[in-house]
Amino acid sequence: MTTLIASVRRLDTRAPRRVLGSIVVLFGAALLGLQALDGFTQALSPEAIRAFEGGMLGALATALGALPVLVTRRIPERVSDALLGFGAGVMLAATAFSLIIPALSAAGDLGHTKWGAGALVSTAVIGGVLAMLWLDRAWPHAHFDAAGQSTRGRSPGRLFLFVIAIVLHNIPEGMAVGVAAGAHAPGASGLAMGIAIQDIPEGLVVALALVGAGVGRGKAAVVGMASGLVEPAAALVAALAVGTFGSLLPWGLALAGGAMLFAVSHEVIPESHRNGHETDATLGLALGFCLMMVMDTALV
Repeated sequence: MTTLIASVRRLDTRAPRRVLGSIVVLFGAALLGLQALDGFTQALSPEAIRAFEGGMLGALATALGALPVLVTRRIPERVSDALLGFGAGVMLAATAFSLIIPALSAAGDLGHTKWGAGALVSTAVIGGVLAMLWLDRAWPHAHFDAAGQSTRGRSPGRLFLFVIAIVLHNIPEGMAVGVAAGAHAPGASGLAMGIAIQDIPEGLVVALALVGAGVGRGKAAVVGMASGLVEPAAALVAALAVGTFGSLLPWGLALAGGAMLFAVSHEVIPESHRNGHETDATLGLALGFCLMMVMDTALV
């Protein structure tokens, strides 16, 4: 099995320069992007801007997480599975405290009884799960662990399918951030920060999986960085929809919650248990859940 970074392979002398250069490029691209978006955001509502900024925070965290791939090829499977479990815990807590509970409250504010609010939110949660299931089946995709292993081969076509899987995984995260921001949810800031925290190890796992599947380190880092860009797009669309149709608020929150539940159950937890490190993954899940719960209740 793989060991820690220091014992995996001898680092080449260009690695520090690669990391420094990538950080400079990333920082410069962020500044240029902010300047280019200045005029665009003037036409958006404050809620939409908050949603877009929350999505960009997740995209930046994903990019930062992908950078270490320039100096190492692998991380221990046990660590990788614990990180995936941590991400699953964050997403589960975000689903409960930042989406489902606010959805029930919003449904009550619209005049629904407790039974009616429960039925509405349950219907929307199931709708979110079914929508993600449809996307999962409509877009064929492959799965890799941090070692780049796959039962479907390592051809360029399979790598493209893996990138599609990343996009599918990031859509509900962006939706959740966007709906919470568009709804003026008290925990919107905590949700965006929690998603960003779990995006850091996610970006690393994605980039390492690509390297293990035969992609060059530089290309893997670029793809890993770019994989988070779907989050601000999904966040902006979700915020605009909720802001335009106020009655959609409980539906939007619950749909995002259902999509997150699907991603956790169908993608993240199975991947974290694939290599037989269920205990590490479960401990990581518990830690991520508690951290997100505290952030959601403290950053109000």
